[in-house]
Amino acid sequence: MGPIGYSKNLMLSNKYIFICLILAFFSLSFKNDKESYLTIPTGFPTPLIPTDNSLSEDRIILGKKLFFDKILSRDSSISCASCHQPKYAFSDALKTPKGIKEREVLRNTPTLTNIGYNQSFLRDGVNPSLEAQVLVPIHEKNEFDFHILLVVERLKKRPDYNDLFQKAYNSIPTPNFVTKAIACYERTLISGNSRFDQYYYQNSTSSLSIAELRGMDLFFNKLNCIQCHSGFNFSNGEVVNNGLYNEYKDIGKMRVSLLEKDNGCFKVPTLRNIAITGPYMHDGSIHTLEEVIDHYSKGGNDNKNRHEFIKPFDITEREKNDLVLFLKSLTDSSFIEDYL
Repeated sequence: MGPIGYSKNLMLSNKYIFICLILAFFSLSFKNDKESYLTIPTGFPTPLIPTDNSLSEDRIILGKKLFFDKILSRDSSISCASCHQPKYAFSDALKTPKGIKEREVLRNTPTLTNIGYNQSFLRDGVNPSLEAQVLVPIHEKNEFDFHILLVVERLKKRPDYNDLFQKAYNSIPTPNFVTKAIACYERTLISGNSRFDQYYYQNSTSSLSIAELRGMDLFFNKLNCIQCHSGFNFSNGEVVNNGLYNEYKDIGKMRVSLLEKDNGCFKVPTLRNIAITGPYMHDGSIHTLEEVIDHYSKGGNDNKNRHEFIKPFDITEREKNDLVLFLKSLTDSSFIEDYL
């Protein structure tokens, strides 16, 4: 245990994993990757890498090119990076993003910070692999509105891409290798050099101010935020209802599980880089960290699926300010600068 009761152990539990037919071609076995393509911060575990998609420099180069290329969308107007922008820790600072032809996307763009450590994907956690998740925006009508087979036909016409796929996978462009290459790149998006990390993991006692230390104590002790925002990545990975609404227009995990208990349930997000990844919640309906704290301090709204941990608590204005300052200390400026 840490000096204020914070466990350094990885606590990424996910009680339910849904396997879609489209994932039949993806291996779900994993191994520890010992290669030098990832920089693992102090205090972080080694991420698990699929055995059929080990990292290599050529695969990461290919994945990065695909990630920033608008060729993946039907009208070649947007790319993965259009919504996952490095300057916003791979989110977009919008309530909800725009797809091709300015189509409205219903859910807020999540950050890709430390995405390779996740065990489930999408806002409702219904997708079990990073490789398979790549297909979702490509096929979604309000996002890329395209098809992976048509993407591949485009790529085959590009000599540069044919060369890159040959180097990376000894193959012509295929749907399988498109998703794998992008996943390889996304696994390199590791953030662990915030001022909190410098204080807690790197023993730099001057990295946090007195107010930030008070906020940290509130987070870990009095308010017990680590019930959900636990571990090195500040998320337990669970899919829960946080009482955002009495009734949810977006039914969350229930859209796949069809279980009423999953109505309004969404993944607990990482709090890393939280100061620059707003607005907040699955629909971007809360604009500031202060408003997020207000939501939880009143115990959320009355909803039969609301998580048992969400209960009212008292907090003074000074304490709220201290807590916000602590949350801002989770910003890793070097992570953002590295990818600009």
